[in-house]
Amino acid sequence: MAFIADALSRVQPSATIAVTTKARELRAAGRDVIGLGAGEPDFDTPDNIKQAAIDAINRGETKYTAVDGIPELKQAIAAKFKRENGIDYEPSQCFVAPGGKPIIYNAMVATINPGDEVIIPAPYWVSYPDIVLLAGGTPVIVEAKADTNYKITGAQLEAVITPKTKWVIFNSPSNPTGAAYSRDELKELTDVLVKHPHVWILTDDMYEHLVYDDFEFVTPVQIEPSLKDRTLTMNGVSKAYAMTGWRIGYAAGPAELMAAMRKIQSQSTSNPTSISQWAAVEALNGPQDFIPERAEVFKGRRDLVVSMLNQATGLSCPTPEGAFYVYPSCAGCIGKTSDGGTLIETDGDFATALLEEEGVAVVHGEAFGGSPAFRISYATSTEALTEACQRIQRFCAGLR
Repeated sequence: MAFIADALSRVQPSATIAVTTKARELRAAGRDVIGLGAGEPDFDTPDNIKQAAIDAINRGETKYTAVDGIPELKQAIAAKFKRENGIDYEPSQCFVAPGGKPIIYNAMVATINPGDEVIIPAPYWVSYPDIVLLAGGTPVIVEAKADTNYKITGAQLEAVITPKTKWVIFNSPSNPTGAAYSRDELKELTDVLVKHPHVWILTDDMYEHLVYDDFEFVTPVQIEPSLKDRTLTMNGVSKAYAMTGWRIGYAAGPAELMAAMRKIQSQSTSNPTSISQWAAVEALNGPQDFIPERAEVFKGRRDLVVSMLNQATGLSCPTPEGAFYVYPSCAGCIGKTSDGGTLIETDGDFATALLEEEGVAVVHGEAFGGSPAFRISYATSTEALTEACQRIQRFCAGLR
């Protein structure tokens, strides 16, 4: 009898973490590696937020808290949704977890029964389908193509909804493509969802504040308030506030769902770190002026990377509306052989050869359900990005 659970055979380790780990190992071995795999801002956490954590420690805020977050943070979350999204939630409808990933996990485990289907647009964040599989559900993948800037249409969504559909997981701006849905594009999707009252929506708004070129961020409940009673609106402090290591995600939704998620969290991670919660209170309630300033820096990096990648032989890179990723197609490189002698048959081959021959770490598109392509995170210095893109251009020019 096998010792490891059968459920584990249905999922894969996180590809993004694997690439970052590989790059770190190569650097430790003395290799000159530029890591473009991690979805992590290179900015530091703002000083006022760090000070709030220090103050919390000095006040003795180092004990267990309520499983789903301290009242002060729930109040700050409710105020944020009202202030920035025009959505009214009571603090009792808000939920705090040790990161965004546990919110998705809690929601899926708390609601999915065997045979339930979860619609996931692709390219998708690597964890969405695997969490659904761990919960016993069936991921239903809807592929968005580069020629639609990696966004699905209402007709595509309508075509895959069945009586078994439990959830749609929606992510805008997107990890991995950076694609963000305009008000009209999102309304096309919410119009479909209104017609199917058995379908719930999990909207991952983690990159809400990282949008460019005067793009207006909107979340589904803003477009269609009637969906509020079956929508879990998820966000966090990791990206906009450069707090990835603090591990705070949050969400708001119907009270019944919050209670079910609270039950799951009470028997898994229990409460998020008390100190991080107090830092998150300051993040949400404190000054916000640095966010657009940092977004402007990201925009400059995006423009640099898109321009340089589109000058590389065999690559085609759409200009994303948000997040800090680009998702170039490498279809023009498939079937060729690298200077180092590697036959590029898949985007995995491309990423492996690029790392081995040029020391640039990217994540292959297969991990995100969209091939042949790869993801670059431009959340690093302009100097590193320029050097990395020059190496990518050189690698592509050498393909024969």
